[in-house]
Amino acid sequence: MTTATNTAQAARAKALEWINLGSKRLLIGGEWIGAASGKTFEVINPATEQLLCRVAEADSADVDAAVIAARRAFEAPSWAAMSPHARTRVLLKIADKIEQHIDELAAIESLDNGMPLWFAQGAVTAAVDIFRYYAGWCSKVLGTTVPSDGSTLIYTLREPLGVCGQIIPWNVPILMAAIKFANALCCGNTVILKPAELACLTSIRLAELIQETDLPPGVVNVLPGFGATAGAALAQHPGVDKIAFTGSTAIGKQIVRDATSNLKKVTLELGGKAPNVIFADADIERAVQTAVKTFCGNSGQVCSAGTRLFVQESIHDQVAERVAQVAATWKVGDPFAADTRLGPLISAKQRDRVWSYLGAGQDEGALLRAGGNAWTGPGYFVEPVVFHNVRNGMKIAQEEIFGPVLSIIPFKDEEDAVLQGNDTTYGLSAAVWTRNISRAHKVVRALKAGRLWINTFGESDPAMAFGGYKQSGWGREFGQESIEAYTQSKSIMVRL
Repeated sequence: MTTATNTAQAARAKALEWINLGSKRLLIGGEWIGAASGKTFEVINPATEQLLCRVAEADSADVDAAVIAARRAFEAPSWAAMSPHARTRVLLKIADKIEQHIDELAAIESLDNGMPLWFAQGAVTAAVDIFRYYAGWCSKVLGTTVPSDGSTLIYTLREPLGVCGQIIPWNVPILMAAIKFANALCCGNTVILKPAELACLTSIRLAELIQETDLPPGVVNVLPGFGATAGAALAQHPGVDKIAFTGSTAIGKQIVRDATSNLKKVTLELGGKAPNVIFADADIERAVQTAVKTFCGNSGQVCSAGTRLFVQESIHDQVAERVAQVAATWKVGDPFAADTRLGPLISAKQRDRVWSYLGAGQDEGALLRAGGNAWTGPGYFVEPVVFHNVRNGMKIAQEEIFGPVLSIIPFKDEEDAVLQGNDTTYGLSAAVWTRNISRAHKVVRALKAGRLWINTFGESDPAMAFGGYKQSGWGREFGQESIEAYTQSKSIMVRL
């Protein structure tokens, strides 16, 4: 065996050792407890379709208990009166804990979600960076002074919102949990996290590591469960001050309706159908390699994936051929194999949903350039699928598939690229490939999306805000705007 193989197998063994300790519980008020109902649900390995473990299933009664614990912790001197410098030290300790367990956490993520180990390791490393980034913000949540006539002093304070409910998806759980936890905690809030039932194990393990730091009990609570029960109860609860949700646009709209119970603050990071635009003067090979990486990464289960590849007409056939060639080299298989590039989709339901789009694309006249072969072994695998000569109005070009399916769409010029790129209900991300710097800036300015790239796609930094236009969401994560999303301001006047 190679060194990489030995390392992967050791990490897998460590992860399974933790998983096999027994049923996983809820974290409420600093204690690991069973669900009030006594219910549990199964966690399945999507690569093997075998049972990993059982997890306590939270519902409304557990949400009630967690809200009480989080409110108590928010108002307790141990948290409310903690200096921002002490919060910085806590977040840095959490980052260190994650860094010390990168291999284990990555292996848990691979077993639970199915993503290749190398991809999971990158996600865990990013989680470390996120906690360290937000640790730096704790002492920089600043108020302002307002100019006045001299007889008064007017100033503002920026304060935490309170109890924050956080609902995350199953596609990159460790990264989603890190974003939600770190952002809320750095501002002085307490949190109740509801991870997705399909992939909740790294959220539980992360919470265990957080419990080993100086964080007071009740500041972080974790409630694995289903959206229709635990998620809805959290969004509707009058004791929750904010809901932060990452997931589908349809569920995001329901979250908004639920949040009207007490007009709680809401941020939403929702779906996407990103335009990735290649002009004829671009570095074609670099653009192609990146295009494949972005639609195949995490088996296409990424909301910001560039699943609409717009290619200028003069190079459409050339690019389509090369994309198909490169996509064919992305091996599908065991997430712990060193040469695997795509793991399985999260579930049989998701696999079948993605597979249905292959028929829909062909029915509408799109040409299948690569993929389309059924997986015969165990696991919810789908190989990369490339359609070309796609019209932007087709179902495969308009709906978020959340699988490794690419639509290559021809365009004429800048105006056409912008017109078609913006012809979607989404607006999460976009990219432009060209050597003409003037064209690049004009086109990204015209594209309606919250995060854009020029001559790259998908690169990230915690300082770079992330969020959507149109039906891709409300508010922003990362960057300075995310601090505003977890705080509120008050204005004060002093008569001198």
